[in-house]
Amino acid sequence: MSNILTILVFFPALAGLLGFVIDKNSTRVYGVAIAAIEFILSLFLWMNFDSLNPTFQFIEHFPIVKDFGISYYLGVDGISLFLVVMTTFMTLIGMMSMTIKEDLKNMVITLLFLEMTMVGVFLALDAIMFYFFWELSLVPMLYIIGAWGGPLRVYASVKFFLYTFSGSLIMLVGMLFVAYSFYSAAGAWSFAITDWYALGFDIEYQFWLFLAFFVGFAIKVPMFPFHTWLPYAHGQAPTIGSVILAAVLLKMGTYGFVRFSLPMFPDASVMMITPIAILSIIMVIYTAMVAYAQEDMKQVIAYSSVSHMGIVMLGIFAMNSEGISGSVFQMLSHGIVSGALFMLVGVIYERTHTKYMSEFGGLASIMPKYALVFGVMLMASVGLPLTIGFVGEFLVLIGFYKVSPILTILAGTSIIVGAVYMLALFKRSFFGPVTNEANRKLKDLNANELVSFIPLVALVIWLGIYPKPVLSIIDNSVKTTLSIMEQKAITPEAKEIIISKNSKEAK
Repeated sequence: MSNILTILVFFPALAGLLGFVIDKNSTRVYGVAIAAIEFILSLFLWMNFDSLNPTFQFIEHFPIVKDFGISYYLGVDGISLFLVVMTTFMTLIGMMSMTIKEDLKNMVITLLFLEMTMVGVFLALDAIMFYFFWELSLVPMLYIIGAWGGPLRVYASVKFFLYTFSGSLIMLVGMLFVAYSFYSAAGAWSFAITDWYALGFDIEYQFWLFLAFFVGFAIKVPMFPFHTWLPYAHGQAPTIGSVILAAVLLKMGTYGFVRFSLPMFPDASVMMITPIAILSIIMVIYTAMVAYAQEDMKQVIAYSSVSHMGIVMLGIFAMNSEGISGSVFQMLSHGIVSGALFMLVGVIYERTHTKYMSEFGGLASIMPKYALVFGVMLMASVGLPLTIGFVGEFLVLIGFYKVSPILTILAGTSIIVGAVYMLALFKRSFFGPVTNEANRKLKDLNANELVSFIPLVALVIWLGIYPKPVLSIIDNSVKTTLSIMEQKAITPEAKEIIISKNSKEAK
């Protein structure tokens, strides 16, 4: 177990390099096998994780550039553990369900390199390593959209790259300033995130540093008004690209807020609660209304993805264990459900070569298994009790209610609006008379597709009924983050919101 994190990070990339010499006829089997091994390794990590220890575990740390404090530093806690498991799981499911035939070998290799970068982001505890994996993740996704995407794939991929790369450069400036501040205080350079947690900044510095990190993370989420790249990326990306983008890449932004912004700039985070809550509520309501206006099924799911990420952001800035733990759990829920929904749209697109709801109708009588799986994922998406989507949303709303009941009520409308556009999609596509006679010949889910969807359905129901095995581990690490914030809070407002509320919870 001493090198399990290194193996998890670099095994997919090494396997990807080996993929160049694999016979192209064996590429699919090879990709699924490698993704399965990586998933098993992540489960092995989970099984050996000490659930009672809220701090970082399985730490690997040695200097790379000692004079500047740059080190190889990996570790995992309850917050990052399940994001790693979800990454490996969704990569495996995506690899199994992939229907791409053109240049399949390069797609598999690209996905394996992308998996390395995503796992690296969640395990890196050195800021330079984090930034390296963060930026490197742009390259495989740029290639996936640009090489296998739709007619506007070049525009979509360039817009995706420019938005995220520009935000990352501003974030890098903030990182360099924090490293310099540590040097000024300690007399030595360090880019270790755990060292940075010990730093204290004046309110003015906190505010500007918070904004520097905010730009990088908010674009990745994507928060309103930085969200405009996402519908193009989803609309033009192949199904596997949309699955990975929605399931994992967007979570890198929200993870960054929890790992960097909250513990490093607690007072600035408290100052920004209301502005970020307002932006999050706009995300929730505005993009839900845009989703309702769409005719393209994939665009409905794309805009709903932005709406649900607004709930995640709201929970992060609740500044209490219910809100943040619910937010991290909602990241997992959103990853599984949105990834499954994009896969389901991909299934019908492969059969009909269209994604417009006007071309469907009566699909439930033609494809009952498909309709059942779609219905389960739709119910999870709108937060039906006893599904995974309910748990995270409920905790987020409970947590933020302590901050602002009025804003929480506004955010709660997401459940109603979300139900409206998702049920409208389901009604138009699956019920009523068959509007296109050619659809009567459509085949229902085959064995390979069922193998991909059954684990997703099982997770949606299991974690909706019994989330404790996951939620308790997340909550322990969230409380450690809140403890760091309590120790560093210096303004009366921050002490009131962070310290008093969480002290009451502890009692």
